[in-house]
Amino acid sequence: MRVTGYAYPWDVLDAPGFTERAAELDVDEVAVAVSYHSARAATPWSPSRSSVVARHAAFYRPIRKGAWGRLRPAAPDWAGAEDSAGDAVRVLDAAGIPAAAWVVFTHNSLLGTKNPDVSVRNCFGEPYPWALCPAREQVREYAAKVAAESVRGLEFRSVILEACGPLGVVHQHQHEKTDGVWSPAAARVLSVCCCEACAAQWDADTGEVQAALAAEARRLIASGDLAATEDQLPPEVKATVLAGRQRSTDALRAGILAEIGAGPRLVLHGAMDPWVTGALPGLTPSAPDDVHSVVLQCWAPGQASVDAVAAARAALPSIVDVGAYITAVAANPVPEIDRYTAALAEAGASELHLYHLGLAGAGRWADLRAAVRGARTVN
Repeated sequence: MRVTGYAYPWDVLDAPGFTERAAELDVDEVAVAVSYHSARAATPWSPSRSSVVARHAAFYRPIRKGAWGRLRPAAPDWAGAEDSAGDAVRVLDAAGIPAAAWVVFTHNSLLGTKNPDVSVRNCFGEPYPWALCPAREQVREYAAKVAAESVRGLEFRSVILEACGPLGVVHQHQHEKTDGVWSPAAARVLSVCCCEACAAQWDADTGEVQAALAAEARRLIASGDLAATEDQLPPEVKATVLAGRQRSTDALRAGILAEIGAGPRLVLHGAMDPWVTGALPGLTPSAPDDVHSVVLQCWAPGQASVDAVAAARAALPSIVDVGAYITAVAANPVPEIDRYTAALAEAGASELHLYHLGLAGAGRWADLRAAVRGARTVN
C-alpha cells in the first residue's frame, strides 16, 4: 500500500524532528493542510505549547489581493507566517519527502456565518453555517479559486480533495449537542439542501418536494426510533433531490479540477453511498472518471470497513485506486492496528491514508509504525 501521512503546517515547521520522524515512518508522502476548517489541535512534539487553536476556517497560503471574489478566505494569525503551508512543503522538499496538498472546500463556518445565503438550508429553512452549498455559483467559484491558489507556485505529488461536495446536518458545529439524537434516516433527510439554488434544479414542484422532506423529517424525529435507516419519502422525491445534488457536486468538482490541471495525482475523499454528506461525501456516477484515487473513511475498525473497501474495489474502475482513511489518534486505540491495515490491503485498498503525524505524540507513535507495517505486508 502507498502510505500518505496527514499533518498541519505547524507540525512540520514548529515541531523539531518532524521530517526525521516522517522518514523513519517510511510514508510515501505527507499531506499538508492548505485550506482547513476550525480546530483545536494538540501539538505533542512542540517544546513551547500544548495545542494550536485555529479559531476559524483559514487558508494557509498567501491571500492575494484581487484574486478572490465575494467569498474570500481568512488568514490564520496563529500560523506564524503568510505562507505556512508553502513553507512546510519547502521543508519537506528539502528533506526529500514528497508533499500532497490537503484541501478542504465546502466546510467553512466563518464564510457560512458571514454569508448565510450560500449556506446549506434544510427542509425547515434552517441554515447550516458550516456548510457551503455546491449549488451556489459563488461557492463553486470560491472552491475553484481555493484550488488554484493552493497549488500556485508549488510542486505537489498529489492533491487531496476533502469536503468536495455537500455537507449536512451532522458535521462539527461548536459544542455539538446532536450526537445520538437523530437516526441515520432522519439525518439523511435533514441533510438535503432546500435553498433556492438547489430547488431550482429539482424537476418537480419545489414546494411539494420541500413539504415532503419536512413531513418525513418530523415523522422520523417523532418516532423515537434512533436505529431507523430507511425513510418513507416517495421514490420520485428522492430521485429528483439526488439528481440535483449530484449535478451541483459534479459542477463543483469540475471547476476545482480545471484549476489544478493535469500534473498531480487527484485524490478524492468520498463514500460509495450517494446520500452521504460531510468531509467524505457520496460519489456521483462520474466522479471515478475524474480522479486517480477514491479514499473511504475506515476510522471504525472492523469487518464493516473491510467489507466496504472490498465493495468499493469491486464497483470502481480498475484504474482508480481505493484508499483507506484510518486514525491512529482516536480516544480508544485501534487494537492490532497492523492486522487491520493488512486486512484493508487484502480487501483491495492500495493506499493507506494515515491520520495524523502531528497529533500522534510519543505515546501513539508505535501505533503509526504498526499501521504502516501492516500496510506493507500485503503485496
